[in-house]
Amino acid sequence: MRNKQSQTVVVGLSGGVDSAVSAYLLVEQGYDVRGLFMDNWDAEAEGDEQGYCTAAEDFQDARRVAEELDIPIQRVSFAAEYRERVFSYFLEEYSAGRTPNPDVLCNTEIKFKAFLDYALRLGADWIATGHYCRVRRDEYGAHLLKGLDGNKDQTYFLHGIHPEALAKTLFPVGELEKERVREIAVEAGLHNHAKRDSTGICFIGERAFRQFLGNYLPARPGPILTPDGQEIGEHQGAMYYTIGQRQGLGIGGVPGYPDAPWYVADKNVRDNTLIAVQGHDHPLLQHVGLIAAQPHWLQAPTNFPFRCSAKTRYRQADQTCEVELLSEDRLAVRFDHRQRAVTPGQYVVFYQGEECLGGAVIDQAIRAENPSSIPRRETA
Repeated sequence: MRNKQSQTVVVGLSGGVDSAVSAYLLVEQGYDVRGLFMDNWDAEAEGDEQGYCTAAEDFQDARRVAEELDIPIQRVSFAAEYRERVFSYFLEEYSAGRTPNPDVLCNTEIKFKAFLDYALRLGADWIATGHYCRVRRDEYGAHLLKGLDGNKDQTYFLHGIHPEALAKTLFPVGELEKERVREIAVEAGLHNHAKRDSTGICFIGERAFRQFLGNYLPARPGPILTPDGQEIGEHQGAMYYTIGQRQGLGIGGVPGYPDAPWYVADKNVRDNTLIAVQGHDHPLLQHVGLIAAQPHWLQAPTNFPFRCSAKTRYRQADQTCEVELLSEDRLAVRFDHRQRAVTPGQYVVFYQGEECLGGAVIDQAIRAENPSSIPRRETA
């Protein structure tokens, strides 16, 4: 391998502290570092004044970081790619009554495809981001490992990237705790050392979600029902809600029911109805397995069925399970313990220890009341 001084790294500078410290560490290691700020949401074209203000502020932070580190920076728009590859899918999934995770597709299609392709055309040897994860390289390729900071690990969002993209990527803060990253930012004199972490939709940011989605999928009020069909409230559109959701239902006191929170247990976009239940762990919110589609492997299993751990949401602890291949593009997952609110449209992501193997899109959740409905692969 050539020495670091002759290797060029293009860093995705977002304006946040994680990418800023990533760039700083690479400079300190002797790489030829260049910054790139991605504009991926065309706020003006979308009539989105809030998005425009956020992007402008983030770019100014990224530009100032580049000045502080004495590295060049470019501002590049991938808005067309984002609209076509990510946001259109996001709207299609909500229209179909599913709950997509745009951050996964955003990484797959923009940060580790459009950005990578652009960086390679600039002559980069590597790209780098501020994600909290690690890469181990050996004769079998690049392995995606959890970040050292378990509270910040972001492998769930990166499971869908192409193995060749992973092989070209550096994650400088993956070996650090978040607290140490902020300390390094202070030591390096980076102005954004205390900047709050961004949340919300990838590249779009923090919004009043239902209002934002309503700009593209107009409200369709309909009934909220109990499992036995009693109407207990009105929703603003079944597509806006997700399984397990508590906030925003607006259900008041219901005669015959205790004064306790209600949760979305099911939804039917075709009939525009929601089913709500009381109790965080109501039986209709308990699942023992799932069917998933479009599996993507960073390290493909050699045999099925196989045992591993999995997550069906970002903040979830690893859950032990068995994974069976039903067909080339479908998997069945059987969990050892009940899972709450497994949600179609989200991703199930698989792990062996600290290594992320890959994942798939959840197509169907299997309730605890009907475990026999989890199919098995038919054998000749």
